[in-house]
Amino acid sequence: MHNRIFVLKFAKENIDQPIICKLVKEFDVEFNIIKADIDIQQQGLMILELIGHKDNVKRGLNYLESVGVEVEKVASSIRRDDDKCFQCGACTGICSTGALNISRPDMAVLFDPEKCSACGLCVAVCPVRAMAVCLEQRVELPA
Repeated sequence: MHNRIFVLKFAKENIDQPIICKLVKEFDVEFNIIKADIDIQQQGLMILELIGHKDNVKRGLNYLESVGVEVEKVASSIRRDDDKCFQCGACTGICSTGALNISRPDMAVLFDPEKCSACGLCVAVCPVRAMAVCLEQRVELPA
């Protein structure tokens, strides 16, 4: 399974079309809307996690660009500072991909970056800020 987060910028001309619906149906990808700001009169910005087979995600991204949606990759990875982490396990309960999990019987918190979708939820729950998002670029959405 391939998980990546993208910023989609919709122009005024295509904001009212069922583009994401078609993306799901025709390219067999799942999505998770992380944040969205849509103004039907002007433009739309959406931070979207796409989940699916790597080829399907690539074809889906090509489709988005072909209909005039600007696509930018946002997050490349999450990193863990092992010196800060004290193995509390708070992050394991929020991680939907299984990238963070507890090893039994030693109860060590393991991090598998290959499974990580870079959603950033673990960053928010880590009490010592041992988890951090490594961004390729930062995108500001209106509050």
